[in-house]
Amino acid sequence: MKKAMSYAKEFFHRADIFLLVMGLICAIFGIVVISSATASYHSAKYVIVQSASLILGVFAFVVMTVLDVDVLADKWQILCAFNVVFLLLLIPFGVSDNTGNTGWLRFFGIGIQPTEVVKLTFIIILAKQISYLKEYHDLNSVWSVAQLAGHFVLLFGLILVVSSDLGSALIFFSIFLVMLFAAGFALHWFAIGFAAIAAMIPLLWKFVLHDYQKNRILAPYDSSIDPTNTGINWQPHQSKIALASGQWTGAGLGHGTQSQSNALAGKHTDFIYAVIGEELGMIACILVIVLLLIIIIRCVMVGIRSGSNMGSLVCFGVAAFLTFQTFENIGMCIGITPVIGITLPFFSYGGSSLFTTFAALGMVSGIHFRPRPKRNSIYY
Repeated sequence: MKKAMSYAKEFFHRADIFLLVMGLICAIFGIVVISSATASYHSAKYVIVQSASLILGVFAFVVMTVLDVDVLADKWQILCAFNVVFLLLLIPFGVSDNTGNTGWLRFFGIGIQPTEVVKLTFIIILAKQISYLKEYHDLNSVWSVAQLAGHFVLLFGLILVVSSDLGSALIFFSIFLVMLFAAGFALHWFAIGFAAIAAMIPLLWKFVLHDYQKNRILAPYDSSIDPTNTGINWQPHQSKIALASGQWTGAGLGHGTQSQSNALAGKHTDFIYAVIGEELGMIACILVIVLLLIIIIRCVMVGIRSGSNMGSLVCFGVAAFLTFQTFENIGMCIGITPVIGITLPFFSYGGSSLFTTFAALGMVSGIHFRPRPKRNSIYY
């Protein structure tokens, strides 16, 4: 018993408890809003699932804090195989769950989104790859660039082929860009890369993207696609109505007109921010942004202070996907970005999302957990 108490005391002393507390505040805030948003469904399922996912997420935070990310990275071959196999399961078993893509696995009533889990392993593998190339080769050599580009293109393409989930694929793109920039990748390679993407866009547009995906991308910027706001613009239009009606203090939990009438589709998932705005007001919306910014800045600060390439890159990778998802989700709700099914971290309903987000925070906490001298070198 005394030994267990000693371990617990050491954990609370060395782990990033501030990061855990901030995550808990956001997640509990989210559960409260989810409860209100789903009140008209007359089912406690959503609150129960989200609460259970939070408990599992805290457990994942603890496990990922204690595990050494360097040790996990040394098993990169296994992690790569896991990524490929897990994503390939979407071909025979993938279901849409009314999302427009087949990005979900559902067994015995439990839904899992493989891309959520693969985000974490991708960050670890990419951090290992960049760190290795930086330490033993020239990161900006043609060979290094080819390896990194090949790694990303294969995973990005696999996600699009097996699930048509453009939203998730773009999250991986944001992680890739931020981690390369943080590693000191030469700016001319970014310019070449963006030029290559620009050249590929017409091919992707014609042969890869479906018509509904094209319309979703263009809808926020082309009013002729849905001038009556009854089709593809229905969700963002209702979201803007909800946000505007909430004014500064909101109508109160359970009293939102759009939220409680079910006019707002995806109100407990992709458009949870609109529910917050309608029922709790602009003040609460600003609070959500501040809370998420604190978490993102904390991840960046841990990375800067980590003392190792590997640790820094992992932290920046986590900060990257949190930043992109926050910007894209809020952008969807206010009508300035396409509706591509991106959740708001911690707040949106989704067991896979909440669990993996806490696991990601655990990875950052693990970098904070280990003494600086033990992280000065990646390879021993």
